[in-house]
Order: sequence, then C-alpha cells, then structure tokens
Amino acid sequence: MDAQEFRKDFLEDIKADALATGEGSCASFVTTFAVYLQEADYLLDFTSSYFEGTGKQNRKIRVDGYTYDEFDKTMSMIIADYDITDDERVLAKTQAGQLQNRLIYFIDNALNSQLQQEVEMSRPCSDLVDLLREKKHEIRKYQLLIFTTATISATIKILESPEISGVPSECQIWNIERLFQLCSSDTGRHIIEIDFKEHSENGIPCLEASSATTDDFKSYLCIIPGTLLADIYDKYGSSLLEGNVRSFLSTKVAVNKKIRTTILQQPERFFAYNNGISATTMDVQFESTPQGLYLVSVRDFQIINGGQTTASLSNARYRDKADLSSIFVQMKLTVIERTLDDESATILVQNISRSSNSQNKVSDADFFSTHPFHVQMERCSQRLGARGTGGLQFETKWFYERARGQFLQKQMRMTVSQKKKFLLQNPKNQLITKTDLAKVRNTWDGLPHIVSKGAQTNFTEFAQKISDAWEKDEGLLFGDKYFQESVALCLLFRHTESMIPHQPWYQQGYRANIVTYTIALLHKLIQTQFPKQELDLLGIWTRQIVPVAVQNVLVKLSELVYNKLTDPTRSVENVTQWCKREGCRNSVQGIEYPLPSEIEDCLIGQNEMRVAVHDAKADRRIEKDADVMTRVVEIQPDQWKSVMDFATNKRMVAPEELAALKIACQLPMKVPNSIQCKKLIAVLDRLYEEGFRL
Repeated sequence: MDAQEFRKDFLEDIKADALATGEGSCASFVTTFAVYLQEADYLLDFTSSYFEGTGKQNRKIRVDGYTYDEFDKTMSMIIADYDITDDERVLAKTQAGQLQNRLIYFIDNALNSQLQQEVEMSRPCSDLVDLLREKKHEIRKYQLLIFTTATISATIKILESPEISGVPSECQIWNIERLFQLCSSDTGRHIIEIDFKEHSENGIPCLEASSATTDDFKSYLCIIPGTLLADIYDKYGSSLLEGNVRSFLSTKVAVNKKIRTTILQQPERFFAYNNGISATTMDVQFESTPQGLYLVSVRDFQIINGGQTTASLSNARYRDKADLSSIFVQMKLTVIERTLDDESATILVQNISRSSNSQNKVSDADFFSTHPFHVQMERCSQRLGARGTGGLQFETKWFYERARGQFLQKQMRMTVSQKKKFLLQNPKNQLITKTDLAKVRNTWDGLPHIVSKGAQTNFTEFAQKISDAWEKDEGLLFGDKYFQESVALCLLFRHTESMIPHQPWYQQGYRANIVTYTIALLHKLIQTQFPKQELDLLGIWTRQIVPVAVQNVLVKLSELVYNKLTDPTRSVENVTQWCKREGCRNSVQGIEYPLPSEIEDCLIGQNEMRVAVHDAKADRRIEKDADVMTRVVEIQPDQWKSVMDFATNKRMVAPEELAALKIACQLPMKVPNSIQCKKLIAVLDRLYEEGFRL
C-alpha cells in the first residue's frame, strides 16, 4: 500500500461513514482523522463540536472538535479543511493562516464575548464554550490542529502562533499524506525527537553503564538539569510519558506535594531526595568533549518512570514561579537496539516499565497492552469465522487489533490482490480495537458514565476489571464465548450509532453519550423486567445482525435517553460533563419503559446461560492445557537438560518437578502429562526470573 492507495481508502471510508450516519462528509472526515491520531497516541480523546459563525469585528470563527489533556493542561482545538473536488489542491500559507485565525478568534470570542448566548444550549459547542471559560486560568497551552485533504505547500515550514489571552499556542497541519507516514512507520505512533542542544549548550552529561549492556539494549546514567526537563515537558506535554503507567494520575496525590515542597524550599537537595527518572529511546547521538560524554539528541524518547517528577517541575515553575536553576535530576536511559523487531522492542519497554514502577504497587492492568487477555482475544478473532452478510457466500473474521495499527500494518506490504483478499476475509467494518472492546463491555456492565469519560479513562477501568478476573480464574472466562458475545455487543453499538443520526429528534450532538446510555439502559430493563433471562448475544453473533425487536426498542430508548441527558432540570448544565457523572447514570437508569412482549424471542434463560458458561470454561481449560503442552514439546530435549542442570545447581526444583524434567529430557520418546507440563512451565518461568535463558 502506498500513499495514494491510503488516501483513496481513507476518503472512501469517509463517504461510507457519512452515508451510514447522515452526519456529513466533513464531520466524518474530522472524526475519522481524530480516531487515527488517538490510536497513535497523538490525541488522548476527541469530542466533535462543530460551530461556524461571525464574531467580534466581523471576524469569521470556526471549530470542528476538541480535546483537553487534564495532565499537561493542553487544549487541542481542531478545524477542518475538507474539499475532495480537486485532488491537486495545495494548502498555501495564507489559507493555513486564515484557518488558524478562525480557531484563535473562536477561542477569543468564547472567553471575551457573549458567544455563549449565540450557541444553542443543546449543541456540544455550548459545552466547549463552558469548558474554555471554566479552564481559562488552568490551560497552559493551546494546540491548534488543521486537518486538511489538500497537499501542504512546501513554503510552509512553521506556522507562528500568537498567545491567546496570555497563553502560548502552537499550530500543526495534518494532511492525509502525513497521516499515512505516521501509520506506516514501524511503531504506528507519533515519534518524539529531541535535540538537547536546543536547551543546553553541550547537551546532557552522561556515563555509559557498560556492565549493564546486553545484545538488546545499552544503558546510560545521565544528569539532566531541572530547567531542561521542564522545558521539554512544556514543549511535548504528556506525550513524553507515553510508556509511563502514571501519566494519567492526578497531580494532587501526596507524593507530588512532597516533590513540590522540595522544589520550593530545598531545591539544592532535590537530587539527593528524588529517585530520578527512567527513560527509553531507540536512537541516540553523543558527542565527546574534554569534559566527558554528552547526550545531544534522542528519537522515540519515552519517560517510563518519573512522570510525577517531570510534571511537578514544570508545574512549580509555571504556577509558583519556582527557580529550577539549582535542580538536577538523575536519569537512567535505556537505548533499545535496532536489531530487535518491533514487537520484541515493545515488550522490552513494557517489561522495563513494569520493573521500574514495581515499587509503586502498579497492577498488571497498568501494563495491559501486553496482558495475555489480548493474546487470547487475538487468537479467537483469527480462529472464529462469522457468517457472511450482504450476500457474501463465505465466512469472514472480526479482526481484533491487539497491537496499535496492526490492521493497517498488515496491509502495508501486500500486493493489490493480496490486500483485496485480506479485506474480503477481514472487512474494515469488522475491526475491533482494545478501546472498542472496553467501551462495549463497560457499557453492558452498566457503566456509561465511565465510558463517557473518554477512551483512556474507560480503558483503565476495564483493564483493572479484566486483570482481577483473569487472576481469579486464570482466564477461563475469556474464551470463544466471551469473544463472540463481545462481537454481538459491537454489532449492537454500531447499529445504534448509525440509527441515531436519522431520528427526527436528533440535533447533531452527544451521539456517543446517547449510544452508551441507551444500550446500558436496555440491559438494565431486561434484567429488571425479565430477571431470569438475558439478551441472547450468541444468537446475534450467529446471525450477525441485531434482531428487529431489539432495533425497535433501541429507537424508542434512544429518544428517552436523549431527553433525559438534555433535561433542563439536570444538576450539571454542561451536558458533556453531566454524562460523566454517576448521578447522570442513576437518572437515566431510572427511566421507565415497558419492553414489548416480542423482545422475549431475543432472550435466553439463565439456566441455559449457566450451562453455556460451564461449557465455555471447560473448553478453555482444554485449550489452555493444549497450549501448555505445545509449549513444552516445542522445546528440544537438550534444552530441557540445560533447564534441569540449572535448576538442580541452584536448588530451585522440587522432587515432582525434577521427575517432570527427567521425562521432558526424553522427548519425543516420552511425553509429560498435562499436570507435569504445567509444572515444567512453572519451573521455566521461575528460572527466567533468576536470569536463565534457553
């Protein structure tokens, strides 16, 4: 796939989405673009919020969407430049400046005029104006984003952006070609490159920890000035903390108060008191000077431990006007070797991050991207075929994207015919991401207010639940049945998403909130009115379509939900913020609606459900045993001999484990049974922790 193919597919997807939702091509363009940037961790979230008009001094104002980063206090404002009538169109610097100014004028009008009175209360833009005013003294940077279908003029190197009400701003232009470069990169995410000489004359003094060097990475100890660390945080924000499990924690926790106290009262002792930071990078440049070795630039830089330290330095300088000139921070830098493949590099970074944060009692949920749950869901998606719809005479797959950008990356090196075959087997509308799964599952569990808090917050909540459940029964619940039911919930979601924009009461706003609250309400009503039955999700999976009786109920419930969410008597005026409250959840769950009798045809009895769960667990046990045995027999007998020698020398093996090892050493003449295989894998995992490698 090249850039032209990507552009063609991208625009075709937008047309199809616009046709399905009825929300217009421009709105679909902005939403689709924003979703790609969310997947690449460039944006944390996205809220559609179209408004166009005339402000003070007859200036044109416009906005198409926004997102607010609570951690680094950056307000990202989006404007669209959508026109596909001319493929050769070039966005000149003058036109880019006009688009930039419309965003700037919108913010200025929102903060300093009566714009709030001109925007309809029932529209999301009213919530945006409220948010801008509420966060006026908190926002530290405005990020102005232009999404365009045009080619960017070569004359545009940088767009200078003025302060907005005393707050600095920056402007970025994203076109489809730039998006393709991001998606087709090895990592599939936004890469941070830092030239430390821009912040310090020589860079950062460092020392190679040669004794800690391996074939996979090199380690360095650095001393980074507090001013420099705050500077790069101010420039790159929370994206610096991409691999850091603490990046979304509140900055008001106790440890940050202690850090702040040290910064303000004893800055000269900061180095001694603080644990420092840990970071990883893929590419580095050093310079040797008479004073020693200096780190001058890094690429793909991630702070994996020390996010609170970094943010606290920046916040103290910004809020308290603290002098950071006498503060220095120790930094452990791990440089990942390029000889590692992408997946191995990602796993290594996650493992380093897990170890670096172990003293903070961070659960596995915080490192959920490498959790075996995802591996299991991926296996289910690759194995299970779904009934073809729309006249298709063959089964298709629901592609579960375990790793970021996996679906697109698979197509990058395919020929046209290979790509066509792949998409026939894995239609794009049957792609499920980790955040999709978290959204539908938390909705069905009655947590629409958590879903409304955004993809990141919702995913964290979901990850914790799955991590706890996985430990409780070793993942027995998460087999084929769980995956099939999840697909059924996706079908429910996507049907509701496409249905709502065509309703006469809908006014172009809050669709995502209406969807999650509607489906959560449906589940609650079924549980209340049919206490011994559940919606037959496996039936939906089998038919690959939402039953007509359920479709009709969703139409009725969605209108009731919309009226409740926008009820003038709600306790929070801002609808977007109201949807994030438990009070909103309780209010919507209180809606009374008698489900029609025909809905019973779409339900299944709890006794049948229990049998299905029991059978699913039994199947999963068999599958897990098979996986373990496969892992054992794939290891060569001489390798098992090495395992046995290491374990006995270290006195780390029990008698029954030693007996299993002796059998493993005789493969394939003798094969360990399932119980012995589990013991062998347990021994192997234990030895790995002691440094043993096959």
